[in-house]
Amino acid sequence: MATTTRRPAMEDDLRALGDDGYKHELVDGEIRLSPGGTRHSRTSLRIASRLDAFVSAGIGHAFDSSMGFRLPSGNVRSPDASVVLSGRLPAGLASDDFASVAPDLAVEVVSPGDRRRHVLDKVGEYLDSGVRLVWVIDPRSVRATAYRSLTEVREIGRDDYLEGEDVLPGFRVRLGDLFD
Repeated sequence: MATTTRRPAMEDDLRALGDDGYKHELVDGEIRLSPGGTRHSRTSLRIASRLDAFVSAGIGHAFDSSMGFRLPSGNVRSPDASVVLSGRLPAGLASDDFASVAPDLAVEVVSPGDRRRHVLDKVGEYLDSGVRLVWVIDPRSVRATAYRSLTEVREIGRDDYLEGEDVLPGFRVRLGDLFD
C-alpha cells in the first residue's frame, strides 16, 4: 500500500488563497478557515470600528480579520480585530506582508463552527507571543472573556464593559452595545 505525504502549508500558500470571503490562518502547518456568519461579522465590525475610532488619534492602528500576524511559533494568526500601538510596526502601514509583531490587543469573536479548544489555543498562543490583552466575544450568549494571562481572566456580561485597561487606557464599551 502506497503512503502519500503532504508537505506542511507555508505562508506563500496562505497568501495564494486570495480573498474568498473567509478568514484563513496558518496553524501548525495547516491552513484553517473559519466562516463567521452574519452575527459574527456584525460583531467583528462593530468592535473593530470602535477600536479604530479610539486609536486613530495617534495611539495606534486597528485592524480587521484580514491582518495576519506572524507569531514566534511560526503560525500566522488573524484576530477578528486587533490593535498595534504606535511605533511597534517596523515597516509602518506600507507593507503588504504579514506583521512580524504580535498585536497589543487581540479580539476573537466566536464563530458558529469554532471549537472551544481552538479558541483557547489561540488565546494561549497570543499571550505566549506577547499580546497584552485578549478579548473573546461570544455573540450567541452575549458574553465575553478578557484575558491578561491564562490565570488572570475576567468574565463580562451584556451590561458589563470591555475595557482597554493599561493597553488602551480610556477605551470602554458596554458589551451589549455591540449587539443592540
